[in-house]
Amino acid sequence: MPNAATPIAIVHLPYQPPFDWPRMLRFFSGRATLGVEAVEHGAYLRAIEWEGDAGTLAVTQDAARHSLVATLSGAVSRHADALAAPLSRMFDLHADPAAIKKVLGADPWFKPLLKAAPGLRVPGAWSAFELVVRTIVGQQVSVKAATTIVGRVVQRAGRRIPGHPHEHTAWRFPTPAALADADLSAIGMPGKRVQALQGFARAVADGVAVIDPPGQPYTSGQLAELRTTLLALPGIGPWTVEYVAMRAWRDTDGWPATDLVLMQAITARDPMLLKPAQQKQRSQAWSPCRAYAAQHLWNEIADRAQGERGG
Repeated sequence: MPNAATPIAIVHLPYQPPFDWPRMLRFFSGRATLGVEAVEHGAYLRAIEWEGDAGTLAVTQDAARHSLVATLSGAVSRHADALAAPLSRMFDLHADPAAIKKVLGADPWFKPLLKAAPGLRVPGAWSAFELVVRTIVGQQVSVKAATTIVGRVVQRAGRRIPGHPHEHTAWRFPTPAALADADLSAIGMPGKRVQALQGFARAVADGVAVIDPPGQPYTSGQLAELRTTLLALPGIGPWTVEYVAMRAWRDTDGWPATDLVLMQAITARDPMLLKPAQQKQRSQAWSPCRAYAAQHLWNEIADRAQGERGG
């Protein structure tokens, strides 16, 4: 917790109810980067930096006021007004639940899912860079394993915040340049994946790949250009591009068609839809809300797993 001398700013971020904060936190908790972010006592916490000023972010829900409350501690607190928009995007606060329900609710497949989680949102990301790092590391490994390896990446290439009072958020995520130059030997990833990760970081550091441009919300033309830029990099496939489009670029129609869980979910509902092309055609019924369709299908699995654990 910040001491009395630590500058603090509090920002209220409104949303249209319903808003499913517990499921949002569950998603972030399972993927929290060790040392950088954490979920504790109903709050999302992380170390952040904005225009050279560092600090800590804590986000909680004020359900009565239909808002999230962001508490910024440290020098970064002077940027409270500037951070309101990116934080709203990160937690998908601009979503219109009624509009999403109208589109997805027209399909019988989604009626029970919407009923089970009417306020489900698509969790965002602090940056596209950070999310791509996570997805490259997570290729062909479990979510838990990816979380462990990303934590190692942070310790190799990130910066520890001197005197930080909260151990779980005491590290700043690596910059593109630092990650590109870091020694990632024996970190738990195959050599080719390390090369892809550091090649991506170098492309971002050198300005060859601009994947976090200012100016959100992006136009359809900008989204197409971002997709092309990211897909052109070695080690980046269509799944990663669509996943980043959903979470970082806020494309409500992003659809990772080759995602195994999504493919199985569709086949379970219609065994005739075996081929990716057939499934992609079926997904057109959920446009322009396919990102929310994907999130509901993923959430169905997460709910089932939590129920089996008795949580």
